[in-house]
Amino acid sequence: MFAVADTCFLIDWARFGLRDLLFGLFEVVMVPEQVLAEVRSEDTLRWLAREMGREKLQLFTPTPRQLEEAQALVRRSYAIANIRKLDIPEALCLVIGREFGYVVLTENRGALMIREVVPELSGVVIWRSLEVLKESMKKGLVEVHGEGDVRALLDRYQRETLHIFPEEDLENAIREVLKYVPRGG
Repeated sequence: MFAVADTCFLIDWARFGLRDLLFGLFEVVMVPEQVLAEVRSEDTLRWLAREMGREKLQLFTPTPRQLEEAQALVRRSYAIANIRKLDIPEALCLVIGREFGYVVLTENRGALMIREVVPELSGVVIWRSLEVLKESMKKGLVEVHGEGDVRALLDRYQRETLHIFPEEDLENAIREVLKYVPRGG
């Protein structure tokens, strides 16, 4: 499975001690040039460079057509009332995800919202960090034996990245993961 990640997602994952979970789920994560250009943190840049050297992250150069589509998507986001606006890097991730069938990794609410109102984006799969963590536990990349372990991992992510999940999303994630924990575990 392949993915394409935006800036906010990568910055958070660079801070997380178990960031290699990402590469247990995805063979390669694409990083558009425009996303890389937004990263300012030396620690994040160091992690990105290391993972590019390991070929777990790959720099993606969008075509002029993909850039035009992303620009049109940004303009469209500004024309739609009641949704958060997109920037070029997030819009590019959506365009790339749609075109190649990659999972889009983002924390951007605008990306989630526009997918719901723009028909050509309806098939794009978008995962936030919460979905990556859920899938990691469901696939056994992180061993969990009960609710305490699930909460501990989610709490660790929030503590290390300073990214706080909505309480309702957390509770739903815990219930979903617990369906995959062996009984008696």
